[in-house]
Amino acid sequence: MRVWLFLLCQALCGQTIVVSSTGPLKSLAEARDAAREQRRAGRTGTITIQIGDGVYYLPEALALTSDDSNTSWESARGARPVISGGRVITGWKKGAGPLWTADATGPEFHQLFISGRRAQRARTPNYGYFRIDGPSPQAKPVQIHFRGNDIRKHWAERGDVEVIALLAWADFRLPIVSVDDAAHIATLTLDPRPSNKEADARYYIENAPDALDMAGEWYLDRKTHIVSYWPMPGEDMRSEQVVAPALTQLVRMDGVRNVTFRGLQFVHADWPMPEKGYVDTQAAIPAPAAIEGINVLDSRIDHCTVAHSGGYAIAFGRGSKRNQVTFNELFDLGGGGVRIGEGRQYPNDTDQNYENAVNDNHIHDLGLVYAPAVGIWVMQSGRNHIEHNHIHDLFYTAISVGWTWGYGENQSKGNVIEYNHLHDIGKEVLSDMGGIYTLGVQPGTKIRNNLIHDIASFTYGGWGIYPDEGSSEMLIENNVVYNCKSAGFHQHHGRENVVRNNVFAFNRENQLMRTRAEPHISFLFERNIVYFNQGRLLGSNWSGDRFTIDGNIYFDARTPDIRFAGKSFAEWRAAGHDAKSMIADPLFVNPANYDFRLRPESPALKMGFQPIDLGTVGPRVPPGQ
Repeated sequence: MRVWLFLLCQALCGQTIVVSSTGPLKSLAEARDAAREQRRAGRTGTITIQIGDGVYYLPEALALTSDDSNTSWESARGARPVISGGRVITGWKKGAGPLWTADATGPEFHQLFISGRRAQRARTPNYGYFRIDGPSPQAKPVQIHFRGNDIRKHWAERGDVEVIALLAWADFRLPIVSVDDAAHIATLTLDPRPSNKEADARYYIENAPDALDMAGEWYLDRKTHIVSYWPMPGEDMRSEQVVAPALTQLVRMDGVRNVTFRGLQFVHADWPMPEKGYVDTQAAIPAPAAIEGINVLDSRIDHCTVAHSGGYAIAFGRGSKRNQVTFNELFDLGGGGVRIGEGRQYPNDTDQNYENAVNDNHIHDLGLVYAPAVGIWVMQSGRNHIEHNHIHDLFYTAISVGWTWGYGENQSKGNVIEYNHLHDIGKEVLSDMGGIYTLGVQPGTKIRNNLIHDIASFTYGGWGIYPDEGSSEMLIENNVVYNCKSAGFHQHHGRENVVRNNVFAFNRENQLMRTRAEPHISFLFERNIVYFNQGRLLGSNWSGDRFTIDGNIYFDARTPDIRFAGKSFAEWRAAGHDAKSMIADPLFVNPANYDFRLRPESPALKMGFQPIDLGTVGPRVPPGQ
């Protein structure tokens, strides 16, 4: 009894509140309430909630309000606690053939994790995609012309078999309502978006019981609550831990200030399926976030993991300012990594989002449910720093900043995007993407010292740095961009961007692209090195003279006769471009191995090119380590 009272007093009355699977406080909600009680008793300053080893299953999202400000949620020394929104599915029994089944009565779920591995929801085809026959669906609601027996009539009778279609840079996930076998038309639930256009678009089917036909797949019968799973070779369902997410959010904050999460693992948040599904426009707008906050000030998520979840990892929305997301690993996510701001612009400072930092994170294996998800997505938000992140293996853009199309008002100003390592993006799944993608007029935004490579779109638009619709007044310098499908740099339309001292190399179709000629200067392109051995130097539209391009070095390893939008170098110069540029080997140290350091005798150095130091690109070593 005395030991228990001592532990209780230590947990409730000391400088630190302790959460432990063996202590008097066993849940995060109990710890939150204990901290509130201390504040009501007059406690001031920051309260530390220390969490011991173990898995803490949340019965509901941990809700934090202004009453929970000035709190640090930390792992105990040497511990690595896991905060889960899931529930363990037990009682597996051998069923018909290779299948095992279990009673999953409880909250419906859309993901299943077998001993930490994401299992595949029943899917057909098992690999690759079906193709819509002909033009993209524009009927309201969506109608798909399918081929052969790719879609089956009895799927419509179930009401929960889903079509997931990939259309350029977006997707939709819609249940099947009816199937006309004779006309080969499947009618779905919602209307398409105007941008959902792609001929012979790809799609696949999920959640059909007869699609459960290979190892690693599972299916939940919503009527009987029986979950079926076909084990992978070597899996024994009598001993595997099977977790199904029960919550779509793990932490929800509103109005907090000075809250820290440090050294914690957040796992098993689900993705929701509305009754009629969803149709996305861009960047996985429908996806929730495992940790989400509005009106969050001066808070930090540090040295944490967010994984095995269905949407974005972290989102700071309306009214959130000066927050930091640092030294985290975010992976195995149905959506993206970090979302900052909202699509709406707020006139008053209280509701505006700005001055957040997303630095030194490892963000990878994204878009596993919402393919258009972004690694780090900044909407209407300014003066943020996105630095030293490593982002890779996703199907759409790695870093996207801005949410105004054209030259209208844009609150995404003064953002700094630097020293990020971005690669293996697109993976030939979606189109119209960039390693770094921007929208709208963004004075003060700087894109510099980033390493960007291996971007592969499905059809068009695998670009390294992509100033889209109205992107203007930005500085793009000291970046190294290579192995992009469509071009290393592409500006759709915008004005007065400065593109200088970059390396664009080995891009496949084009090295540089410009789409729209406008009555103002598109950009200043100077002191860059463009090095290639395939494709064209300049793609798309270089008409008119409303761009400034000079002081660059161009080198085509195949030939000295480089064509500039159909012109010889002499003709290009006669048109007023590249008067001080040259065609010459810049003498990289080892371009075949992507070592773009310059030899001392490089002509680029003589022309004033400043060496780009990539030694600190990506996450830095944390302080004290």
